[in-house]
Amino acid sequence: MFDLSFAPGAHWLGATAITAVLCATAAQAQPAREADYALPAQELAQSLREVSLRSGTSVIAPSELVSGKQAPALKGRYDVRQAVELLLEGSGLRAKVVGDALVISRATGPAEGGSASAPQPEESETITVTGTRIRGAPIASPVIRLTGDQIRSEGQATLAEAVRTIPQNFGGGQNPGVGNNVPAASGVNVGSATAVNLRGLGSDATLTIVNGHRLSYSASRQAIDISSIPLGAVDRIEIVADGASAIYGSDAVAGVVNVILKKDYDGPLSSARLGSSTDGGHFEQRYGLAAGTRWGSGGLITTYEFGRTTAIKGEDRSYTAERSPALTLFPFLRNHSATFSGHQQLGRDLKLEVDALYNNRFSTSSYALNAAGDITQSGARFDYESESFVIAPTLRLLAVPGWNLFVTGSYGRDHTRYDVTSFFGGTAFEAFGNCYCNNAKSVEIGGDGSLFDLPAGPARVAVGAGYRTNHFERFNGVGASTNVLKDQGSYYAYGEVNLPLVAPGQALRLVDRLSLSGALRYERYPGVDEVITPKLGGIYAPTPDFALKASWGKSFRAPTLYQQYQARNVVLAFPIVFGGSGFPPGSTAPLLQGGLP
Repeated sequence: MFDLSFAPGAHWLGATAITAVLCATAAQAQPAREADYALPAQELAQSLREVSLRSGTSVIAPSELVSGKQAPALKGRYDVRQAVELLLEGSGLRAKVVGDALVISRATGPAEGGSASAPQPEESETITVTGTRIRGAPIASPVIRLTGDQIRSEGQATLAEAVRTIPQNFGGGQNPGVGNNVPAASGVNVGSATAVNLRGLGSDATLTIVNGHRLSYSASRQAIDISSIPLGAVDRIEIVADGASAIYGSDAVAGVVNVILKKDYDGPLSSARLGSSTDGGHFEQRYGLAAGTRWGSGGLITTYEFGRTTAIKGEDRSYTAERSPALTLFPFLRNHSATFSGHQQLGRDLKLEVDALYNNRFSTSSYALNAAGDITQSGARFDYESESFVIAPTLRLLAVPGWNLFVTGSYGRDHTRYDVTSFFGGTAFEAFGNCYCNNAKSVEIGGDGSLFDLPAGPARVAVGAGYRTNHFERFNGVGASTNVLKDQGSYYAYGEVNLPLVAPGQALRLVDRLSLSGALRYERYPGVDEVITPKLGGIYAPTPDFALKASWGKSFRAPTLYQQYQARNVVLAFPIVFGGSGFPPGSTAPLLQGGLP
């Protein structure tokens, strides 16, 4: 594989989080901890990275702000904030303490040309930390982070390729490479989507969100198609491979995957990728375009990507060339995808954010049921076309000091239409116009902020409530007994608290940092059940360079509409099919299968 990137008149601005390798100490307490620095004049990003590592403090710096900037030499003994401020002198940037991190942002004040820019609220920065609703709060579960730049540097061109490299992600579930002979409990390929399947518990037991928003489910398995998001739009992926239903609700049994999109970009960027496997098939071409701009009170970025990959047939591989030459090992894929993300300050205390995604994908696969590999004699061909989109606006209110209040909503759909052509004895039987059609709507109101001060820092909470509904239609023809048309809604409320008990500045023996956290969520599914899910966590750091994390919690997954309402039927087969033996010749055994509310 090889990649080409062109950025006329612009420089690459993929957002990068510069963080400490081990545990990050509380930034607000850092003035009591100093370190010696002897840094040469160099790129600002490199100097910030070295300060982050030396101090043990997370320094979050979007690369569109620091790219191309130079930092002066730094020599002497400073606390982390003093060091960062010295490095930022004359750069037009500032550093602000947010939770356990220092966040680099544009400095407010007179704009170029002498006019004053719109006033900015002190708490305008929203720091997303997956696994908690409290801005910047440390969490007691391990977090796996992959930045867009890191994914590209490792030779991966799509999010689907990136998540397949994560050890906690099982390769089964909803994936285009899963064959028709794989049991549904292990994996399916409906529409050639790609879903994350943490711990192998099923793609419907891993919750995938984008900028904290839920998406519409894909096809039949209540999975989320992560391959529908262009890599050019991604700032980073954060994965918490730990039960998170107390924070996010149903589906987060195995964990949660949060795809965080870029918020700002300046100029255009085009990319191209061509590649092929050496054994035949799987010729890939992928082209992308990203463009964005920023103004004094807002900014936006939009991306588009086209991809096309030829199929891998059984005849392309030595292990299937004779046995199954017409079997599709990997389907033909063609997709168009686009994203939009923008934000606008509507006043000193009010901000509007909008995220939108669109994807259209076509795929086809086939298999033969005869040794000659002639599909027209016996076999089947599947043609899928999936179209999905989501739009999610959010209003953020910062009028209450120390609090971030929000109202957010989303509407999305994922319609996977498919045609099946079956062949028996040279006769074709066609089933056109089938559909797994999912729609989703949600609305939520909430906020987070400080309650009271503790010796180690403020006690912070997050609260919220909302409603969401899923609509599912399975269509197999007018009047078909397998048709499903159902809706399922849920009401929920949640609360979370973070208590910093010991901070580094207190200089306690064998306790550098200690914090506790707790979350509780109530969710009610009318006609199904209601559930309360808790989670407790703690972080203990005896030294600045070592931390122990522990958590306990409960998670749940509501039954899918497909599981509840798919048609029930009886399959009659020989007992050996079900593992039976020793039965009289001609015996049969019935298997009852289907949905049950």
